[in-house]
Amino acid sequence: MVRTPLTPEERLRGERLGRLLREARGERSMVAVAASAGISAETLRKIETGRAPTPAFFTVAALAGALGLSMDELLGRCALEPAGSVESEVSAEPAVVPLIA
Repeated sequence: MVRTPLTPEERLRGERLGRLLREARGERSMVAVAASAGISAETLRKIETGRAPTPAFFTVAALAGALGLSMDELLGRCALEPAGSVESEVSAEPAVVPLIA
């Protein structure tokens, strides 16, 4: 199966998701958070570093629950960027895109 290449917007959204998850994890270990979410530490590492920019919905939901984040908050913070951001250089129009492609 050939996977369609990610758009620049999808890559940016994945980077924002990873950054948000790292910030929410704080001082907690990656292993502890991953175990709490029922995923491997390697999967969490890939998501946090942007190497897995489009994780499965249930993976994101499990991580949100383990970190005490609502899906609404996660979506809002990953889909929107303030003016002057990297995303505004990619597209002149602000767009709300789904968290999971």
